[in-house]
Amino acid sequence: MKLQQIIINDKEIDKVVFSSSGFSSEKANLVLAFGERDLLEKVLPYKKIKGLYPEANIVVCSTSGQFSNTNLVENSVVVTAINFEKTLLRVSEIDILKNSDILELGTVIERDLFDKDLKSILILSEGSFVNGTELIKELIKQTKGTIPIFGGLAGDGYSFEKTIVGLNSDASQGKIIAIGFYGNAIHFGFGSKGGWSGFGPEREVTLSDKNILYKIGDRFALDLYKEYLGKYAEELPGSSLYFPLSMKENKDGVPIVRTILSIDEEKKSMTFAGNIPQGSFIRLMKGNLDKIIDASYSAASEAILEQTTKPELALLVSCVGRKIVLGNRIGEELEVVKEVFGQDTLVCGFYSYGEISPMLKKVACELHNQTMTIATIYEEL
Repeated sequence: MKLQQIIINDKEIDKVVFSSSGFSSEKANLVLAFGERDLLEKVLPYKKIKGLYPEANIVVCSTSGQFSNTNLVENSVVVTAINFEKTLLRVSEIDILKNSDILELGTVIERDLFDKDLKSILILSEGSFVNGTELIKELIKQTKGTIPIFGGLAGDGYSFEKTIVGLNSDASQGKIIAIGFYGNAIHFGFGSKGGWSGFGPEREVTLSDKNILYKIGDRFALDLYKEYLGKYAEELPGSSLYFPLSMKENKDGVPIVRTILSIDEEKKSMTFAGNIPQGSFIRLMKGNLDKIIDASYSAASEAILEQTTKPELALLVSCVGRKIVLGNRIGEELEVVKEVFGQDTLVCGFYSYGEISPMLKKVACELHNQTMTIATIYEEL
């Protein structure tokens, strides 16, 4: 695997952050480009990227901030070009504005990607109105639960207005991109950790519809949530990033963090990035800065736990809520990850509206919120 990372801004001068010995732009077969939505719409970077890497499949994804190999980058596009030397790739795209039926995505994935040599799938999805849980369910169904799936939902800063993604084009609304990796040469590692702490009692969800939560116990969900938030209630939905919910599908289930996307004052309901099933149990959570940063270290350590070879590339997908809570300590997330991987591993990634990663080795993938999720990649030659 040969790698190169550059930074593109709205001016003519680009910066090369990293380039492997022997890297050839003409041989790059996959490019990941991350940038803020308004910047991507202004710069329209696809033409320039295509000129640099003419044979590559190019994915452009909006973010709430992006990672380069050395620091968190804002107001510039981070472009990571990859030349897989022994790994085959296939790409697929669906537009959910043209067809909102998530089952159609499953059909496309099964048709375009599923194969006996498929080793993993990278998903980069629009993040404004997709139901992440339904997306994950269909992916697992079509891959028979045997293929690890990773990636994330696109971001839009703190605006929550619209997210954009593009495959071999500039990014636009409604796109979900899937990339399949094939062959025995490629190896992956995965880690996902949150670091949030629960507070208050655990309560049962008594009325919900997929990712819309109406009632907790005998209370309207929004009323109860506002009661806990106190002074932060006036700043909803933005302040919800400071106080996500922990959700378990049953009493003995593994807790998963869920982030609020929107609220409905009239119906007193809350819409989440993933499903909150009726009969599940939820608990409020809050952040401790040291624990959140430590979780990033743990996610990196988990991703390389069973690997005998240092990864060549690490894709980081961290939640926008973590960025907001960490504030001026935000750089420490990347610092602790680099501490685990060392200087030989190239890092790229973005702040998202939802993270996708395998969980507990038994699950092909799960939708996470408020986590640092890491996928590591290396290729045997």
